[in-house]
Amino acid sequence: MVRRSIRAAVRESQPLRCRKPMISLARYRALLEPRDLRQLFVASVVGRLPIGISGLAILLLVQTSSGSFARGGAATGCYVAGLAAVAPILGRLIDRYGPHRVLIGAGALFPAALIALVISVGSNASLWLQLFFAAAAGATFPPITVCMRTLLKRRLREDALLSTAYSLESVLIEMIFILGPMLVALLVAFVSPAAAVLAAALTGSIGTLLFLRLSALRDWHIEKATSRRLAGPLAEPGFLPLIGVVLCYSIAFGLTEIGLTAYATEAGAPALAGVLLGLMSAGSAFGGLAYGSRNWHLPLARQFALMLALMGAGLSLLALPWGPWGFAAWSVVAGVVMAPALIIQSMLVAKTSRPEHSTEAFTWSASALLSGVGLGVTAGGGLLEVFRSPVVLAAAAAAAFLGALTARLALRPGAPVSAGPG
Repeated sequence: MVRRSIRAAVRESQPLRCRKPMISLARYRALLEPRDLRQLFVASVVGRLPIGISGLAILLLVQTSSGSFARGGAATGCYVAGLAAVAPILGRLIDRYGPHRVLIGAGALFPAALIALVISVGSNASLWLQLFFAAAAGATFPPITVCMRTLLKRRLREDALLSTAYSLESVLIEMIFILGPMLVALLVAFVSPAAAVLAAALTGSIGTLLFLRLSALRDWHIEKATSRRLAGPLAEPGFLPLIGVVLCYSIAFGLTEIGLTAYATEAGAPALAGVLLGLMSAGSAFGGLAYGSRNWHLPLARQFALMLALMGAGLSLLALPWGPWGFAAWSVVAGVVMAPALIIQSMLVAKTSRPEHSTEAFTWSASALLSGVGLGVTAGGGLLEVFRSPVVLAAAAAAAFLGALTARLALRPGAPVSAGPG
């Protein structure tokens, strides 16, 4: 039924000669017509709210207690490091044994680690203990996103359906990145940073329980292994070059984040950083909706290179001497291609990996993304010791261009990753 609806939506979303709507919602309506898919997306949003809450909440919790941004940043860095390091292990366990035990364990250990972090900070425990609990929270973050992408890959066999589903996924995550910091700001202003951390613990636990109750999780089947190679998806042709591309452009993400923050600080309005990041996320969400509502006839590898080149061009223009209003407006434009790049990344991972390695493959791409963002933020901080924000934003553009060049050279159109949606 959903396939017939999507085919009708594809025909409906074909651009008319006299009128070309930027976004058609026909495909999204068809995608969400089955009740179980609607439930899947709703439950996943609740369980993934900590994505937009945890990092900032941990930073503020440790910083307000110690008075040190360095300690707060170290705690957040340990949280991200724990997430990136352990995710592929959890992905392999899910592929081999199913998601239930992993999600049940994570749904219990993730809030426990955050509660322990709050207690350790409140009792002025050693910094090392606080960093340990922050890393433990990252390591036990419920892997709902990778389970979601694997389920969608299995359920939606046609490229047009999968492209629309991953587009909706990217838009929802962008909304989480907008709403999460707003929730943190409200809780910090009216309650405390500890309350924000505990909110992440609560939503993560409740969302995981809701996700586990879904029929799609109950019906999860374990794919029969066709290869026992220790490297798993890393041994698949084209997968390592894809991870290299992800690492390049995610470094651009990290540089952009700290570059926007530095621009706001240099303008004498540090609070403007949140607005600029929110505007860029809004542009990204718009781009994701537009991408998923249309047909694209270029091979996916070529699309990836094109989107990353456009990202580099947008970030290059951000490095020019803009006033606040012009900079804010261009931040929206520069963000438009970011969600499509993430969508194409998910499509390429889905096409490159064997069925028995699907979840682990998604965790490797997510770990590369997190690692790249962390490297970008670190490199940006080093650059800001000597230069101002335009240099950091120019470096972000260079990283995006490098990703585009790598995608163009390493992801061959004749490789298994070349087929595009639609």
